Amino acid sequence: MNKTVNKFHCIARKAKENPDEQFTSLAHHLTEDHLLSSFRKLRKSAASGIDKEDGWSYEMNKLVRIRELHERLRAQKYRAPHIKRVWIDKEDGKRRALGISTTEDKIVQRAVTDILTPIYEADFYDFSYGYRPKRSAHQALTYLRTQCMRHEIKWILDADIQGCFDNFDHKIMMELLQRRIKDKSILRLIGKWLKVGVVDGKSFHRTSKGTPQGNIISPLLCNMYLHYVLDSWVDETIRPLMKGDIFMVRYADDFVIGFEHEEDARRVAQTLPKRMSKYGLTIHPDKTKLMQFMPAKGGKRHTLDFLGFTHYWGKTKRGRYTIKRRTSTKKMRKIKHNLGEACQKMRHLKIKTQHRKLRRKLLGMYQYFGIRGNYIRTACIQHIAFHLWRKWLNRRSQKKSYTMSAYKDLLKVFPLPAPRIVHKNV
Repeated sequence: MNKTVNKFHCIARKAKENPDEQFTSLAHHLTEDHLLSSFRKLRKSAASGIDKEDGWSYEMNKLVRIRELHERLRAQKYRAPHIKRVWIDKEDGKRRALGISTTEDKIVQRAVTDILTPIYEADFYDFSYGYRPKRSAHQALTYLRTQCMRHEIKWILDADIQGCFDNFDHKIMMELLQRRIKDKSILRLIGKWLKVGVVDGKSFHRTSKGTPQGNIISPLLCNMYLHYVLDSWVDETIRPLMKGDIFMVRYADDFVIGFEHEEDARRVAQTLPKRMSKYGLTIHPDKTKLMQFMPAKGGKRHTLDFLGFTHYWGKTKRGRYTIKRRTSTKKMRKIKHNLGEACQKMRHLKIKTQHRKLRRKLLGMYQYFGIRGNYIRTACIQHIAFHLWRKWLNRRSQKKSYTMSAYKDLLKVFPLPAPRIVHKNV
């Protein structure tokens, strides 16, 4: 294990010291030990692929199967299995497609991702936060707030890439990869994952563009693609042409660009769709907005929604202007829907089991939304759970129902966790 870590450390150092270095020999890192380590990183209870084999069943004979997998990879006989497509509901009533790979394919994807990550981490910009080691959405929120307050930012371009994961151009993707990766075995594996067949119920088709959202390697490919298409373009081409300050923050395919001058903002807003279309991507016309974002002195308050929070200018107790955040209204609706759905599905379980599951959900929500200045909206989450749990408990049976008094007595034994501010420095 230590040898593997040291090898990856050497890769990271080499990538950082030589930004133009092309790595021609990487596949030899796909050793049995590395594949076994990759398997251990997988969540064993995760959904199974088309072979219906989960991590627990693979565990039963893992050493033999890892050895066989390693031999197939060495002999270049590995075939990427088809992925299973499932659909999840989105906030706007539409559905998002997720791809579920087999356990074995997850192992290989995890292994390749761990090899490539040190290379691209040396290239990625500091303002990119999504799906990167030791980086989080809360750091992106802090960066956005700091940049707006530190510089004289008055205009914000809040952009949305339409179906980002579904529309990556495969040819361009491979060309961009080859700027850093020249190992044919690694490129061959990635090519197989891009063109893998998709099983959707009883239908089957081959993918001609995009990378399946849900694949382990997809977030890294997304960051790599947008690094060249968007990040480096903004930092190296657009920034020198601006008359005033400019900053950018990106979390996966969700990004915001801030400007000091309106003229700069409008120029980039007009150019951005052309830049994206050149690489097969489309800026969503309805979800992309150019807005003023500055303290409103007697006028309309300007707000920005980013990563589930509404950002707005307000005053501190000392009368100074600062940027405050609260859980967005759209996200609050989703929280209410998710809690209601969870309480409905588990209403026939034992009270103790329901309480454990609901408690875990609430603590997870507090962990994300419990930032400084957002206590009221965080407390609203507990309030929503309080009423929804009672509602679905009373639908367990027509014979027994909880009056408010009886329900409060129940909560003395099974209390809902109190809202709290987890991130005081965000």
